[in-house]
Amino acid sequence: MRGFGAVLLVVALGSVPFSCLGEKDSPKTLHFWDCELAAPRATEIVYDRNGAFITQIAHGGEFGYWPLDEIPERFALATLALEDRRFWTHAGVDVRAILRAAWHDLFGRHKREGASTIAMQVARMQKPGPRGLWQKVQEGATAITLVARFGHEAVLKHYLRLAPYGGGSHGAAHAARFWLDKPLQDLSWAETALLAAVPQAPGAMNLARASGVRRAAARAARAIDALAREGRIDAAQAALAKAQLHAMKPLNPLRRPEDALHVARRYERLVRDGLIATPANDPRIHASIDLPLEARMARLARRYLDAFRDFGARQVAVMVVERGSNAVLAEVGSARFGGGLAEAGGFDFTRVSRSPGSTLKPFVYALAIERGLLAPSDMLADVPEGASGVNNADGLYLGPLSPRQALANSRNVPAANLLRRVGVEENFRFLHDLGLHEIEAPADSFGVAMAIGALPTRLDRLTRAYAMLADDGVLSDLAYAAGQRRAPPRRALSVDTARLITSFLSDPQARLPTFPRYGTLEYPFAVAVKTGTSQGYRDAWTLAYSKRYVVGVWLGRADASPMRELGGAASSARLARAVLTQLHGVKPGEISDESFDPPPGRLAADVGPAPEAALREWLKPGEAPRAATFAPETELKIATPEPDTHVWRNPEQPASLNKLALKLKPLAGAAQVVWYVDGEPFVTADAEETVFWPLRPGRHRIAARLTLRKGFSPSVRVVVE
Repeated sequence: MRGFGAVLLVVALGSVPFSCLGEKDSPKTLHFWDCELAAPRATEIVYDRNGAFITQIAHGGEFGYWPLDEIPERFALATLALEDRRFWTHAGVDVRAILRAAWHDLFGRHKREGASTIAMQVARMQKPGPRGLWQKVQEGATAITLVARFGHEAVLKHYLRLAPYGGGSHGAAHAARFWLDKPLQDLSWAETALLAAVPQAPGAMNLARASGVRRAAARAARAIDALAREGRIDAAQAALAKAQLHAMKPLNPLRRPEDALHVARRYERLVRDGLIATPANDPRIHASIDLPLEARMARLARRYLDAFRDFGARQVAVMVVERGSNAVLAEVGSARFGGGLAEAGGFDFTRVSRSPGSTLKPFVYALAIERGLLAPSDMLADVPEGASGVNNADGLYLGPLSPRQALANSRNVPAANLLRRVGVEENFRFLHDLGLHEIEAPADSFGVAMAIGALPTRLDRLTRAYAMLADDGVLSDLAYAAGQRRAPPRRALSVDTARLITSFLSDPQARLPTFPRYGTLEYPFAVAVKTGTSQGYRDAWTLAYSKRYVVGVWLGRADASPMRELGGAASSARLARAVLTQLHGVKPGEISDESFDPPPGRLAADVGPAPEAALREWLKPGEAPRAATFAPETELKIATPEPDTHVWRNPEQPASLNKLALKLKPLAGAAQVVWYVDGEPFVTADAEETVFWPLRPGRHRIAARLTLRKGFSPSVRVVVE
């Protein structure tokens, strides 16, 4: 406000009535733009479980805007001493200040000065515009009406919510946290005056720079002197405050930790999805994340990833969840930020959908047990006549296995047959209910291959599902913060089923012969662990839980290209073991005798196809082991493929390897058979022999007949894509 313009402002404000836009008034009424006290949404600040800063969540690009329930007296005094000394006595426009500024500007007796009041600054901050006389008239009109409508205290509170304090911070309460990491009411006189000085020129008084601190401290000292003259503070307080201001060094505003980008984005999503809500006057989020643990896990993940780079691994993700509470303690979304397509560190790989390999198998077994279609005493056939063209990854077959052995050895054929027995649709819905996918495609489009990785999922979803197994079958959302909105916990499996699966996954003896003893899957304390490897070695997974933690690890490439024969047991399992060992603080050579709780009401028994191969099992009272039988049949029937088989060719394999196994059910008496495809003879072979038909796209019918005899087996329909 300069000279003659200031006089015009007084005349304009005194000669016309004014009101809010939209009200019906005289044509001579001055309308202005804002009759409300409006502010952007308050910025949330996220702190880890120990109180360390993680991030702040802006809504619109700038930070702050915390409202005040009460104005700390000393901050009000310092602010008004610098910005508007007659705030409580004028109606929103300080006419005396305007006339004084005009006099000084016209006659040049002092430095040119302005006369904007707190209320006028509120009007300008709510509706910024080009500076000029008409802008000042409208600001004055708005200021007078805001004070008349809401009162002086509300207008001052609003100023202290909107005022800029540098570094992108707005509002005194937020600035106190941002610059000094304190509540506003805990600031000293020096700190109070320093912050109160900044809104006049936030860029020039940048508190992160020595020059900015000097300018702000000089202005703050003037506030201290004014308050001392008015008797608001005594001489000793004033001297101490000025000494502290003179010694003030550049401040360190809150900064996100280097390794916490994906964690910060996770909290931004939770806030914007409405899953974390905070009071407007204290929008602090108390996170479950432990930043020192997060940093240790990030370093550990990078170290193990570097060890596997020669095998083509380029990225890694790790999750650590506290068992029971489901609190997420660490979430490493990628090894390093940046990089090309193979690295793509900007992606959070805890949230990227990939083929899970065999990590869904425990849920296939769990559903079969839950439906009463599988008991621990049963025997499952791991034989070449696999279900729907599914074969074991190692090309070997172990014959009759207990469910414990079949799952612990991660055999594909028993899992696929079990999934078919329970039902493709039933398993698809169950996996959906566990939150492992949100796919709306028909279940048949995945078929029994769901058991070995055809159904994509994410690491955070897998970790939550394994936490359900660890929590005796109770499914709960992962907990990221106090007060987070979470679905009520619900029972997804019985305690009996969940503990049986845990006992299968934690039995090192049951993993033989596929996984040798004292390898990457064995721990010096009780751990249930499952690995997974997707087709073509694109993804390596390990999910593991102890009595205290649930850990999920993924290793692979952002571009989903294959690694060089790097499976879960050889890679991600090593990292998972290192993570859990560090979490438990186990020293070399230490061994714990702890174990998981057995299923309630079951008794321990030795079960197996032969006494020398028996394993400890948990059976219901009166339940006897049942062996698998493979009695030969007299009627010619096809064992594999099964009716209505859907087969996908692997485009990355040579055509000579894209074959479908053809095998008959055991037949009494030695004989030869002729295999037919689409009515044409394909090959002659012994009845016990498995033959392999080269896959061709399309719909086909496969049948067999005994040589030199009439009659065919029932034909089997196969679809090849």
